[in-house]
Amino acid sequence: MVNQSSSVDMGEIRDISTDLAQSIRLGLKSEIDGMRLFAAKLVRKYRQSVPDLSRQIDEYLQAAPVASPMRKKTLPKADQEVAAEGDDADQLALLRIDTAGAVEPLLSGAVRLPIQQLLAERRQSKKLQALGLEPIRSAVFVGPPGVGKTMTAKWIAAELGLPLLVLDLTAIMSSYLGRTGNNLRAVLNYAKSIPCVLLLDEIDAIAKRRGDMSDVGELKRLVTVILQEIDAWPSTSLLLAATNHAELIDPALWRRFDQTVEFPQPDKQRVEELLRKLMSGEGQQFDRWLPTIAMLLDGYSFSDIERTARQFRKAITLKTASIEELVEGLARRHAAVIDRVSRQHLAKKLTHLTRLSQHKISDITGVSRDTIRKYQKQEHMTHGD
Repeated sequence: MVNQSSSVDMGEIRDISTDLAQSIRLGLKSEIDGMRLFAAKLVRKYRQSVPDLSRQIDEYLQAAPVASPMRKKTLPKADQEVAAEGDDADQLALLRIDTAGAVEPLLSGAVRLPIQQLLAERRQSKKLQALGLEPIRSAVFVGPPGVGKTMTAKWIAAELGLPLLVLDLTAIMSSYLGRTGNNLRAVLNYAKSIPCVLLLDEIDAIAKRRGDMSDVGELKRLVTVILQEIDAWPSTSLLLAATNHAELIDPALWRRFDQTVEFPQPDKQRVEELLRKLMSGEGQQFDRWLPTIAMLLDGYSFSDIERTARQFRKAITLKTASIEELVEGLARRHAAVIDRVSRQHLAKKLTHLTRLSQHKISDITGVSRDTIRKYQKQEHMTHGD
């Protein structure tokens, strides 16, 4: 996978401002437990977009002494969900109610079919139960970061008209190893008490292979908790899990889920479809560049593609750069992280797909102008020019 250089847009700046305010609020209230969980979540959240900030917070977290055990608190009632987000710092860190930004994802056929089956069974659960059949109660989403697992969970919840509860298991494991079992059971009991969709994010953080010699007793007990809960999960709620590391999951856990959905990296066709959708508000000015942009973003995640599209749209709206300049900049970043053979391939693609000059393509890729001239001759011969 090709990594795009990190950048912070206005949306991320607003996120950082909100997180900073929340951190100050927790600190002023001396909510030590809530603060540790919140800090662990921020380490993960900003690891890609603001790596220096993530590392600094992680250093502070590791150096801080562990506080006394978390006070036992009552989880919010269904009709208090919105208020609970601001009023209960510990539960905000453990369990967030995430309903914003639910849009239909662009899924490949291999992903769309099982998702459609899941939705059909959940929508017609009474019909199935009348025949002695149970609808899908649990599913695990597998795939690398940024391929749409969380986005799909949000959309499923929206389609079913249910709240989405997201439990950040990485944050719990970072701060509360030794007390995670009680916290996890409390959250799962709450999720079973109301119709909802519960997403266990980063389930590999606790569901490691029980034979792993680096494992500890607490992790083994947590796997047992998850196994028991999946087996007893009610049909009134839907349990989803997401993992970037399928190889770490205990095989016994795989067998408990009703459905496994694998999310691949988007192919070039899917990338172009997503770009066309994201840039539809810009009219046709991007159309002739879409194949080139899709080629340059091949191998990127959905989240990286969305970030690039936002940057392009803002630059065009504010007239800070032309489309050609934006594509050139993207091509330079792409060329900087690939090997010589791949740069030659890139030069050939840019020759075929764009009207960039030989000098410009050579400058971007480092491929000689003589070689690029040969590519142009081949292109002319292919099209009978």
